[in-house]
Amino acid sequence: MDQAQQLRNVIKQKNQEPSKNARVITVTSGKGGVGKSNISVNLAVQLTKMGKKVIIFDADFGLANVEVMFGMLPKYNLSDLIYQRKTIRDIITPGPMGIGFISGGSGILSLNNLYREQILYMVKCIEELNDLADFIIIDTGAGISDQVMEFVVASPEVLLVTTIEPSSLTDAYSLLKALYRYPGFTPEGTSIHVLSNKVFSVEEGKAVYEKINSVVQQFLNGSLDYIGMIPSDTELEKSVRQQKIVSIQSPNSRSAKAFAELAEKLVDGNYGESKAKWGISEIFSRFLTKLGEKK
Repeated sequence: MDQAQQLRNVIKQKNQEPSKNARVITVTSGKGGVGKSNISVNLAVQLTKMGKKVIIFDADFGLANVEVMFGMLPKYNLSDLIYQRKTIRDIITPGPMGIGFISGGSGILSLNNLYREQILYMVKCIEELNDLADFIIIDTGAGISDQVMEFVVASPEVLLVTTIEPSSLTDAYSLLKALYRYPGFTPEGTSIHVLSNKVFSVEEGKAVYEKINSVVQQFLNGSLDYIGMIPSDTELEKSVRQQKIVSIQSPNSRSAKAFAELAEKLVDGNYGESKAKWGISEIFSRFLTKLGEKK
């Protein structure tokens, strides 16, 4: 039995077992340097302030920005769960305000070379996250690598971060164009929220969305959601330079208030309500299945 069929069997079994699913939001971007990881961390802080339990999965294995912003080095990562039989609780590093984060490390690169026992153990462990979190934020790498695309395709809810810069808009559209052509992607099964970052006004933030959405409608026959903007803010820039989290260090700053508004929209708004609701173990199962099919 090949890996893809093994995962289909796991998915079928999991779908027959009713369970509470943590809400999963995948944060991605078409290029680096747009503030994607900063948004992931600040969103986690604001959700925590609202009484939600949050875990960040750092899938940007090349840069590990989340652990830099938290100011701590994880003792274990995803590789240790797969190859050293650590538990899911073992590889969760506690961050500020009780936020947990999981480092993907080099484990993501080897997910398409797992044995059946490793697959079953990993999916079982990932399933436990539903008992530990209300929200799971997946912080992907930037660009259009297979690892990024597989996470985005498998996720029911995606936060696409872009700025007003022409190169950022072009790269965001390139990612969307690749996504719409990617095997297994279904627009009706994924809510894509556009978040305009580093803008100078509400109007500029909306203009960023309208530029991207218009070309998606025209050339991809699709549509995107607009979830808001994060303003250009000296307090945010200062926090980034100091490797601090602006929502903690400067909670009354313009950017921190915008992050709070973003969290409120995700919790209290209708974003993602009409889309399919599957959890983190299903996302990893789908992710692994697609990788297995490519072997």
